[in-house]
Amino acid sequence: MKKPLLKLTTLIFFCFCVASFAQQDFQGKAYYMSKTTMDLDQWGGREMSPDQKKRIEERMKSFLEKEYILTFNKEESIYKEDEKLEAPGSGRGWGSFGSSFSGGPKYKNVKSKELLQDQEFFGKQFLIKDELKTLEWKMGTETKQIGQYTAFKATATKTVDQFDWRSMRRRGRGRDRGNDEKKEGEVAKDSTKAKDDDPMSEIEVPKTIEVTAWYTPQIPINQGPDDFWGLPGLILEVNADRTTILCTKIVMNPDEKEDIDKPEKGEEVTQAEYNEIITKKMQEMREMYGGRRGGRGGRRN
Repeated sequence: MKKPLLKLTTLIFFCFCVASFAQQDFQGKAYYMSKTTMDLDQWGGREMSPDQKKRIEERMKSFLEKEYILTFNKEESIYKEDEKLEAPGSGRGWGSFGSSFSGGPKYKNVKSKELLQDQEFFGKQFLIKDELKTLEWKMGTETKQIGQYTAFKATATKTVDQFDWRSMRRRGRGRDRGNDEKKEGEVAKDSTKAKDDDPMSEIEVPKTIEVTAWYTPQIPINQGPDDFWGLPGLILEVNADRTTILCTKIVMNPDEKEDIDKPEKGEEVTQAEYNEIITKKMQEMREMYGGRRGGRGGRRN
């Protein structure tokens, strides 16, 4: 009898929350901390001293650990990095890389399924316009407390963009054992393609990752951080591969409401078109620097 009673209580509670939010033209702001872990040993870290590793980790901290603000209403949201002044020298060398692979403000409209991403790449501004992709969430019964909110667990399998740096890995030794041995979820490579023709030859990205999200029906909107959405409550926490996004504060109906404006600047492209632009640029850079190395090698011979 306990389970039906729990379900009925949850349903009544959810309906009450929906009714209270439907009665007003509300707006909210959710503050998130995002952290991505990176194993330096995969990128030559085994050859570094502990002090060298520590210095690199400190420089990468501003790139791997960020704070964001999600401003939302019933249908729209905009997800922006909460930019802060950095200490001199912190993050040096990673700023341009980060701006090229981690985007600017991200706008989502869950009613029209519209997704807009402000993106800069090598000094050029782009506006990525695409359809908001739906995740097939599996609703769980497990709950936990996040701040003052009761959060419910949901899981999904998410397709990973080929240039999502958060899931990039250095290609392992499996490549040397033959192309027939492919780990599950990894991007397959054409064995006839020469290494020098592929700018991503040293990097692999999983095709899919498992995502765990925690949402609260106490804020009954299907919004969430980054490109996560589609649950019957605001998503407060996301665990996706090596990245964790955690809500630290929520402000409902702030005194000064903020306009949720769509990003408009930049050359309009789809995500597929933008990925093609990145691929071409990386090929150009590989040919340019590869040609220089080849020239030096030729002189040695």
